[in-house]
Amino acid sequence: MSSQNLQFKGYALTDPSKWHDLKIIEFKPKTFEPEDVEIAITYCGVCGSDVHTLTQGWGESKLPLVVGHEIVGTVTRVGDKVTEFKPGDRVGVGAQRGSCLRCRQCKEDYENYCTNGIDTYNAEYPDGVVAQGGYSTAIRAHERFVFPIPDEIESRHAASMMCAGLTVYSPLRTHGAGPGKKVGIMGIGGLGHYAILWAKAMGAEVYAFTHDKSKMEDIKKMGADHVIDTTRKSFHKDLTHTLDILLSTRDVFGDSTPLGDYLSMLYVHGRFVTVGLPDADDPLPSIHAFDLAPNGCMMGGSKIGSKKECLEMLELARSKGIKPWIEELPMREVGKALQDLKNNNVRYRYVVKQDIV
Repeated sequence: MSSQNLQFKGYALTDPSKWHDLKIIEFKPKTFEPEDVEIAITYCGVCGSDVHTLTQGWGESKLPLVVGHEIVGTVTRVGDKVTEFKPGDRVGVGAQRGSCLRCRQCKEDYENYCTNGIDTYNAEYPDGVVAQGGYSTAIRAHERFVFPIPDEIESRHAASMMCAGLTVYSPLRTHGAGPGKKVGIMGIGGLGHYAILWAKAMGAEVYAFTHDKSKMEDIKKMGADHVIDTTRKSFHKDLTHTLDILLSTRDVFGDSTPLGDYLSMLYVHGRFVTVGLPDADDPLPSIHAFDLAPNGCMMGGSKIGSKKECLEMLELARSKGIKPWIEELPMREVGKALQDLKNNNVRYRYVVKQDIV
């Protein structure tokens, strides 16, 4: 599709009381600038962030709103200052589409931590244009936040790598997942299944923690070396001081999650890193200082990933032939995908295919 024929339409939230009943609307795109890339969207993954935003779990949304930030498509137009891309290139966009590009974070390849970052949807540009996401025909983004997709990776597989994949790759890379390391994964859904795939490909010994017995055989096939049933009250006791990294992808905690038991499994100065972001009224379970002292463990978080990390991740997927476990639907059925995701009834990531054009 040429840029001249490109229309900006998407499946939008118009009534928060009907959060999964999305309506096709036309929307105003980002004002095109010299460093922008315009993309005709072919696939978009369905992320837990979409559910939290549509249900207002993270706060009030800007309406009407098109969500979706696991985007793959074809470049249709580039600005005069774009150096990396040309029309016809196959590319992706994740959960961020802009930043200041001037601060220390941006200059040191931590643009995902820029305090003036622009989310792919439900953000507002300085000129008042509201950022609309990937359940749509097209998107414009600064080239820093556009990623080239290797020929060996299918578009439907690459889509969910843009957020789910990158969000877990970044902390695994940052905290040294690799040969000789023991990595634990809490929550085996869209993000968690990627964490298993990446950690195993990086050479780590992988421990997967789940309360869902129906997933255990799948988890083994993904490559986990150990699958731990967390419904057992003493699940943690045999693993005291074992894990170098414990990555939590859970986006629902509640008061009953025994976070102290999880922390006890970390080796000396081991790292607990959470990437799941629950609703605003669901904080991390309480812990005591005594939960941290016995092993001197560290607690922290991680926010999506940088372009540098995304390119590394895509090369890992390409070189190792890694494919996510996905279910594909036409974009018009995204409401079903959203409901299934909220009900934890997806194995393991929905990807919707463009059908508006």
